[in-house]
Amino acid sequence: MSAAANARVWLDAATAPGEPEVDPPPASSTQRLPARLRIALAVSLLAHGVLLSLALGGDALGLPGLNFPWKERRLGADDLRIVLAPAPLPVPLPLPAPAVSAPPVTAPAARESRSAPAVLPPPPPAPPAPVAAAPARPTVNLPVAPDAPATRASAEAVAPEPAVVADDTARKQGEREARARAAEQARIEQARIEQQREAARLAAEREALARQEAQRQELARTEAARLDAERKEATRQEQVRQEQLKQEQLRQAQLDAARREQTQQEAARQDAARQEAARQQALQQEAARQDALRQEAARQDAARQAAARQDAANQEAVRQAQAKQDQARRERAEQEAKREERLRAIGQQMKQEAAQRDAGPTTSSLRRGWLFGRADANADLVEYAQAMSRKIEMNMTFDMVREAVKQPHAQPVVTVAVRADGTVEKLTFVASSGVPAIDDAIRKVVESQAPYGRFPPALARQYDVVEIRRTWVFDMAIRLQ
Repeated sequence: MSAAANARVWLDAATAPGEPEVDPPPASSTQRLPARLRIALAVSLLAHGVLLSLALGGDALGLPGLNFPWKERRLGADDLRIVLAPAPLPVPLPLPAPAVSAPPVTAPAARESRSAPAVLPPPPPAPPAPVAAAPARPTVNLPVAPDAPATRASAEAVAPEPAVVADDTARKQGEREARARAAEQARIEQARIEQQREAARLAAEREALARQEAQRQELARTEAARLDAERKEATRQEQVRQEQLKQEQLRQAQLDAARREQTQQEAARQDAARQEAARQQALQQEAARQDALRQEAARQDAARQAAARQDAANQEAVRQAQAKQDQARRERAEQEAKREERLRAIGQQMKQEAAQRDAGPTTSSLRRGWLFGRADANADLVEYAQAMSRKIEMNMTFDMVREAVKQPHAQPVVTVAVRADGTVEKLTFVASSGVPAIDDAIRKVVESQAPYGRFPPALARQYDVVEIRRTWVFDMAIRLQ
């Protein structure tokens, strides 16, 4: 049963006769509910709607599923509601009587008759024969209005006769029985009509059930046909899959056979390649052995030639060593002669300086200090000499002697006398470079860097003039040793 049919049954049951109608809650009652209760009510209604949509029973297997109302497109006939009002029936009476109309049948009466068993009542008894009125004078019964006193008084003044009163009583009794028979016939006709309606409703329900059964059988046949088609399709797909599997196995077997054939061919090719490589290697080894023999013969020949050359070279080396020794002896002799010459020149210069110191009172009155090496007990004098050497070495003074030092020369030894105020008193060559241009360039370098700074206080208290002797070396720059 669908959700729409369930709702219709519920509404019919709610509006059934004999039960008190339940007034709906006021519209503002849901607005007074809290938010949580409204959410709970909505969830409950949704859950009950899903439960009412469950489709139970049927030919399908498995658990019951959800069946939403909009999935079923079935046309159902509405309940037939007919209200009939009986027409007035004529009554065969001596005097015309007013027709009695039965009250209209309403929906609750129809429901009661629908629930009552459809059994026709027995036919009414035949009406009694009308009583013949005695011959008398005709009287006319006029209706008396309750609010007409004059008419009532005139009627009371007329005295009816006893026969007329009996006839009037019988006529009234006949009218009452006729009205009763008319009401009974109306009730019987209403029951017959209701029975016809009930029969029509039952026929409609049977037809609807037949249609539903036919639809169910059609659905069952359709479902069976679909299942049969699906089964056939599954069988066909399984056959296709088996055929594909067989073809795949056949193809795989062919591939394996081809792979084995290729492997065998590759093994044969590799075997042939190994044999060819072994043959080539044997040929190469033989060629290498022949080449080694030739190289050995050539090496022995070369060794003999090398031994001969070595002997000649040894003899030449002996001659060159003797020549070098002779040259070294000559150079040592020349250096010794030059050193003796320099020593003699130094001795003469020292004698001249001593003579100059002893000659005049001005020279003898100056306090002089001497520094002929790099080490001395006077640390102030050593530090001043180093500062003087750094100034000459680091102030780009090599450019003054760059062209002159390209000539062959000896390392000159120069003594520079510096006063306490940093000025140069004199410059003396203890050993000349042998090139006048270099000696002149040394004088220009010393003069260009003057003054060399005042003596420190401790050094000024000891000396008025200091003489610093250095050996000048020219390579990439000027270095004082």
